[in-house]
Amino acid sequence: MQAKKRYFILLSAGSCLALLFYFGGLHFRASRSHSRREEPSGRNGLHHPSPDHFWPRFPDALRPFVPWDPLENENSNVHISPRQKREANSSIYKGKRCRMESCFDFTLCKKNGFKVYVYPQQKGEKIAESYQNILAAIEGSRFYTSDPSQACLFVLSLDTLDRDQLSPQYVHNLRSKVQSLHLWNNGRNHLIFNLYSGTWPDYTEDVGFDIGQAMLAKASISTENFRPNFDVSIPLFSKDHPRTGGERGFLKFNTIPPLRKYMLVFKGKRYLTGIGSDTRNALYHVHNGEDVLLLTTCKHGKDWQKHKDSRCDRDNTEYEKYDYREMLHNATFCLVPRGRRLGSFRFLEALQAACVPVMLSNGWELPFSEVINWNQAAVIGDERLLLQIPSTIRSIHQDKILALRQQTQFLWEAYFSSVEKIVLTTLEIIQDRIFKHISRNSLIWNKHPGGLFVLPQYSSYLGDFPYYYANLGLKPPSKFTAVIHAVTPLVSQSQPVLKLLVAAAKSQYCAQIIVLWNCDKPLPAKHRWPATAVPVIVIEGESKVMSSRFLPYDNIVTDAVLSLDEDTVLSTTEVDFAFTVWQSFPERIVGYPARSHFWDNSKERWGYTSKWTNDYSMVLTGAAIYHKYYHYLYTHYLPASLKNMVDQLANCEDILMNFLVSAVTKLPPIKVTQKKQYKETMMGQTSRASRWADPDHFAQRQSCMNTFASWFGYMPLIHSQMRLDPVLFKDQVSILRKKYRDIERL
Repeated sequence: MQAKKRYFILLSAGSCLALLFYFGGLHFRASRSHSRREEPSGRNGLHHPSPDHFWPRFPDALRPFVPWDPLENENSNVHISPRQKREANSSIYKGKRCRMESCFDFTLCKKNGFKVYVYPQQKGEKIAESYQNILAAIEGSRFYTSDPSQACLFVLSLDTLDRDQLSPQYVHNLRSKVQSLHLWNNGRNHLIFNLYSGTWPDYTEDVGFDIGQAMLAKASISTENFRPNFDVSIPLFSKDHPRTGGERGFLKFNTIPPLRKYMLVFKGKRYLTGIGSDTRNALYHVHNGEDVLLLTTCKHGKDWQKHKDSRCDRDNTEYEKYDYREMLHNATFCLVPRGRRLGSFRFLEALQAACVPVMLSNGWELPFSEVINWNQAAVIGDERLLLQIPSTIRSIHQDKILALRQQTQFLWEAYFSSVEKIVLTTLEIIQDRIFKHISRNSLIWNKHPGGLFVLPQYSSYLGDFPYYYANLGLKPPSKFTAVIHAVTPLVSQSQPVLKLLVAAAKSQYCAQIIVLWNCDKPLPAKHRWPATAVPVIVIEGESKVMSSRFLPYDNIVTDAVLSLDEDTVLSTTEVDFAFTVWQSFPERIVGYPARSHFWDNSKERWGYTSKWTNDYSMVLTGAAIYHKYYHYLYTHYLPASLKNMVDQLANCEDILMNFLVSAVTKLPPIKVTQKKQYKETMMGQTSRASRWADPDHFAQRQSCMNTFASWFGYMPLIHSQMRLDPVLFKDQVSILRKKYRDIERL
């Protein structure tokens, strides 16, 4: 029996082998004959096999890997779903490969510089308040032009901020409206602002119309759809975000150690289903009710009770126990998880509150990431590693926490505290791309005073600005240029202007003296000016207006400027001491006559006073030292409307300069010792001094204060009670031991 089984097995195995050889041989011969028919013969009809001949041939050769682009092959999406087809054809992907070099016309910017044109508003078109603020910020900036032929960049007047079809702010038929614009040119050199895109349930990043080759300044944009060096990621801000100015950060002083009552906090909505629900649904795993408070509520939307789960009631109860602002002010870290979209209002709220943001939104291109180093101000987390967040932040050293907190305040005040700053930062980033040879570097963007106040057109060398001496290891300048503003004719050799010129020229730190002749009379002859050890240059003002004293004259060869009115009375010792003080504070105004501002509750407006009080907020530029970069800022940063007001009144130029410097530095000026007899009423009886006796003079200065504050959006002036005197000043020691002994004799 077993023998029969063995015979049967052998017979079966033999049959299988025979069939295998039979069919395999046929296929092999067919392949060889097929390949012979395809391959060419040699000269004598002989076949010369190539090295590839012995390798099997595949029906479809492997193609080189390239990023998939639906526009390159219309048939490439045959096997994808209808939803994917819609996404592939949507506007957000059509210009996927756009970069400045391929989708931007640089020639429009070379002739007239970086100018921005805003389309005129069309009748019947509704514009949300937030978009009105954006357009107002552009139109009030130094970049704005009303002439499209002068423009380098174009911005739509059609409201593109909210592209959620369920929103009441949604603008219908935007596709046809945009295409009908005669300057559209397929979006080239256009900038589109957007805060919300897509709608329930997917919240895609499609803005609902073909943007062509336009750039996007978009909130909640993903790294996947963000086009580097073309789009600009902006923060998500509320409709209540201030247009100009904005509140300062909440950090009033540094606490050591920098830890607060709560280590990590969050308070917001919990989505039970849909996009963005995974992370917020898992926050309760980290919440401990003590120093980690992660509070969520299901109580939002009309049908929340229909969808609530077993945790909703408990979460809602816990949610109501805590005040959100109290949590912000008393937390070291603030969790910023994604919502339905990648961005969240919690981001800006955390920055302002000096609560270090802990980002939990995978794939979000952070705002202004092209220029801001967010590792210096935030903790970048991963949604997949939520449970590791508490241990991670607890391991951060206190020195690092303090540095992160301070950087949040700088970034908030420099770029995010108002719509205007967000818009100007966007425009400055684009301008840097266009003019790369003078673009700002990372240090400028990430260090005080920030990119908005450091204009690269002034210089490409950081040492030419007063803010980076310590970073570069440089000492402040050792010489100054005295600029004397002359407005009265030279009729006597005993006039104060000549005595002032001699006193300034005797200073060991004086490099040259420039007399700005803004008098209606002709220039005096050269022999009328006293002989000095330093050069004296007389410049005749072309327009003879007050603002001309702050023009960036090429004749000023030093970084330090000693600004003087013609009737100022200063000794050489006073000049020397003021300059040595300025060398320690090169970014500030340092000088003698001080003034102050106050809030008048009865009139609900700002007031100006020259009374001798225990504090001050301004140092008048009639006797002050500052960096010459402020001449450039005054001329090129401030709007023409403010400078025209100064010129028409022939007043307030010193107040405007103090506003500007305090806005940049976030610091008060510095008052130095002077003789006590110095007052406005004790000046010589010149035309300049007569202004102080004019009752309209102070009324004009009150008006200037409020106009300037309105443009800045806040009051930048800061009060100070500090006055710097020479060491041993008025001490009961020998006068011979005192360096600036002459100051006490005046």
